[in-house]
Amino acid sequence: MKILLVNKFLYPKGGAETYVFKLGETLEKYGHSVQYFGLDNPKNIVFNNAGAYVSDMDFGAGVAKNLTAPFRIIYSAEARRKIRKVLLDFEPDVVHLNNIQFHLTPSIILEVEKYRKKAKRDVKIIYTAHDYQLVCPSHGLFDTEVSICEKCLGGNYTHCFKTKCMKNSRAKSLLAMLDAYFWKFKKAYDYIDTIICPSNFLKNKLDTDPRFAKKTVALHNFIEKQEFSAVEKGDYVLEFGHLSRDKGTLTLLEVAKRMPNVRFVFAGYGDAEAEIAKVENAEFVGFKTGDELKELIQKALCSVYPSEWYENCPFSVVESQMCGTPVVASRMGGIPELLCEGKSGLLFEAGNADDLAEKLKYLLGDAERLKFFTENCANVAFESPKTYYEKLMRIYGV
Repeated sequence: MKILLVNKFLYPKGGAETYVFKLGETLEKYGHSVQYFGLDNPKNIVFNNAGAYVSDMDFGAGVAKNLTAPFRIIYSAEARRKIRKVLLDFEPDVVHLNNIQFHLTPSIILEVEKYRKKAKRDVKIIYTAHDYQLVCPSHGLFDTEVSICEKCLGGNYTHCFKTKCMKNSRAKSLLAMLDAYFWKFKKAYDYIDTIICPSNFLKNKLDTDPRFAKKTVALHNFIEKQEFSAVEKGDYVLEFGHLSRDKGTLTLLEVAKRMPNVRFVFAGYGDAEAEIAKVENAEFVGFKTGDELKELIQKALCSVYPSEWYENCPFSVVESQMCGTPVVASRMGGIPELLCEGKSGLLFEAGNADDLAEKLKYLLGDAERLKFFTENCANVAFESPKTYYEKLMRIYGV
């Protein structure tokens, strides 16, 4: 089969990109031809033979600049032209969409549907939902105060504008609201055959919209099985990935202040870096990848995933357990689906520093208990590339 993987970023950036690249590798391993479509960027590590990519847009350049080209943010004629070139050159059997909003825009779905009709054959359009964008204009189901907000689930997207949910900006929130209404009116998402939800929690949220209820399937993200081997643990607690308020980093820093005898290490990127520097027993080690990140995770006493929004299927929670490191995580979104609570990890109330501190002290306060949790990580079963591939082929219609 020929499979076109579509994602706005074609270089390592976050969980969605990790998924796309690993998926491409797996599909090629099983003999399929894979190409990619997304934004043009010198950091891109995957490509298409047509050499067609969409011009990048710097959303940090200022709202005024973006507002001068609203159709570029909501509807992109360039994206349609560029993906048309790829479709005609590659002639895919499956177009597998990922994060496309605001950069590529759902306008590309219209072009894929046009191609499908002209091709007169069964070209599947698959969409993996990495967040709540289909039912929440600001994608996260939280408001500007990072409080859970489900007011738009009924389809009244004006709440996004009223509460400035998109980055606390009235202008950006207006664009997000207009985007949601425009594509609901244009019915582009109706052309999608199947929506893959990496958690049952996300599936349940998308199913609140009748447009998606009959299209969704829950399928956890996959990960390569690690050879579990005991390593000499370090003396630190680790948070890695996106470090920010909505990810709960500030709550973890509050706990670090209460536990001065414990070393807290933070690896990744995000606007919480300045706050980390203010805490004496906290250390920021920068963005880590590959073997360097793996070793950092393996040697941690435990990792903490303190997110305060409805997480989907975070790789960090899975990676930690695969590396033999128990996880203390917030009871949010799809996170509880990834932990064997009381065995390979513990859950706490999101944003509750008292509860998080209690869980960390419970885990770290007894060497035998910590050993029990660490050893149990070897028994946690996750979706493997092989099982994921087999299920995906059924979704692709093979």
